[in-house]
Amino acid sequence: MERLVDSPDKHAISALRSVAHPVRLRILSMLTAQPMSAAEVARELELTHANASYHLRVLHDAGELVVESEEKIRGGTAKRYRYVVGGDPTRPSGPPSVEDEIAWQQATHSEVVRRLAQRVRGPGSSSDIETWVTPETWRTAIDQISAAMTLLHEQARPARTEGTVHVSASSQAFLMGDAS
Repeated sequence: MERLVDSPDKHAISALRSVAHPVRLRILSMLTAQPMSAAEVARELELTHANASYHLRVLHDAGELVVESEEKIRGGTAKRYRYVVGGDPTRPSGPPSVEDEIAWQQATHSEVVRRLAQRVRGPGSSSDIETWVTPETWRTAIDQISAAMTLLHEQARPARTEGTVHVSASSQAFLMGDAS
């Protein structure tokens, strides 16, 4: 398990590495639609409260979550976290390391495999390509992929909301280095 260490750099763990865990990916997906407390996350994902709290803390420390609200409960304070698509704009940014991107892809792959085992037949899409296109075609494709993912994030509803369907969408698109 990853452990954050106290250091002068509050962002000792990269944001990308912080989400490189299947449980954290599920938490981010849930918190796209609504803010939730550790207790609510634990119930929804069938985790212990301590485990849910740990994962929420890692994501918050990496700038992936914001505290939406706090309420007093039985002598303590329950924080309700919300996912900010694109992360906390106040955190330092920079290009992720290749190792962080690979860790994120591995976690995403594990999560997609879990989701595939639960899918039902219906409208969907799956595609893979490695090819050469013009820069204009590439820009158009990236803009359309980004627009589709933004739409899904913006329209996300709380789990099991009446009139909704449970969906999964993942996207990876990147420029390749020239192969020799």
